Amino acid sequence: MNPTLNRRTFLGNTTLLGASLAAGSVFAQAPAGGSKKVKVALIGCGGRGNGALGDFLEACKILGLEAQLVATGDAFKAQAEGTGKKFGLAPDKCFGGYDAYQKVVATDCDYVLMATPPAFRPLHFAAAVEAGKHCFIEKPVAVDPAGARSVLATGEKATAKGLAVVTGTQRRHQADYLRNKARIDAGAIGKIKGGVVQWNGTVPWIKRRNEGESDASYITRNWVNFTELSGDHIVEQHVHNLDVAVWFLGRLPIAANGFGGRARRETGNQFDFFSVDYDFGDDVHIHSQCRQLTGTHQHVGEMFTGTEGSCYGGGKLNGKQVAIPEIKVDSNNSMVQEHVDMIRSVMTGKPLNDAKRIAEVTLVAIMGRISCYTGQLIRWNDVLSNDKSPFYNQACTPAAIDFEKGPIQLPAEVAAVPGKA
Repeated sequence: MNPTLNRRTFLGNTTLLGASLAAGSVFAQAPAGGSKKVKVALIGCGGRGNGALGDFLEACKILGLEAQLVATGDAFKAQAEGTGKKFGLAPDKCFGGYDAYQKVVATDCDYVLMATPPAFRPLHFAAAVEAGKHCFIEKPVAVDPAGARSVLATGEKATAKGLAVVTGTQRRHQADYLRNKARIDAGAIGKIKGGVVQWNGTVPWIKRRNEGESDASYITRNWVNFTELSGDHIVEQHVHNLDVAVWFLGRLPIAANGFGGRARRETGNQFDFFSVDYDFGDDVHIHSQCRQLTGTHQHVGEMFTGTEGSCYGGGKLNGKQVAIPEIKVDSNNSMVQEHVDMIRSVMTGKPLNDAKRIAEVTLVAIMGRISCYTGQLIRWNDVLSNDKSPFYNQACTPAAIDFEKGPIQLPAEVAAVPGKA
């Protein structure tokens, strides 16, 4: 559903990408006597969707499989047909409209790749699992607490059905990050006592409203600038770095307290910057910083300080020498590797399921956004389990299902203002 959008310059200072910790041969083979053909479908045919499809096809080549695209779906039918045409897909298998996902999951595909705006992902994920499909979902997987909790519930259904669920947090499949995580677990920098995670860049793109264009069309085309569809950039983009913090620390934060603001954004209703203190308990705090402003210093990465050293994400680690298991690499592209790991897990009968992990880290980003929008301290339980909290049922509207019901009302293009003068 997104216009020409690529996974934005996510690697910064890293050079070695893609990794697998699977035991045995790096190149898994299809089960003896089994079919080597896999059928895949794509929901969301913009730049990221087409990128994910290319990554999936490359992963199939690595694993010695033949991939067949059997359906595409997008809010804009021309987008779906544009992708389908590249692969000789018949027009009647290229579905348009906000209910296109229902038609895609009704096909005989084995895998569904989902790259629609984040607000649509809980709904589309639920439909795909109900239809018995293995799922690749772009990050983040929701824009509000209710959506993230929906993904948690759907993830449990996927487990019960033996379905694979992998998400677009490619650092988890990247060799240098995997090595540093293993070193930290082996005690290379001692106990992590704090750190900083950053995504400081620019607004990816801006779409202006066309004359006579409907509210639904405009917000869908310009989704990356509206909180209701993207979750704001702390959720949509900075979730990568927050995921690394949660991963390296091995636990979730207990509270978030932050601030942010808007001065220059030209469309939508999002902030230009966020600064959040995440309290991980045991006197450990991580400073989360993200900004989208042209003409400012740009940096993407993570740094953690331990009792006996320090670590820069997937880069330099200063600390003790420790022994770690060999990290095996399939691809020099971690966005391909995540698909390799997903497909291999299905082939070996041990399907990966990232749903719980990605839903939780999406909630981590959401609690930071809510704190900045409201000026309040947000506790983990406020968004996960305390239904008495005023933030528990906080929802972005219009919701995904509203787009299927008819015309929607465009949210005001005004950012939140916390507190009082």
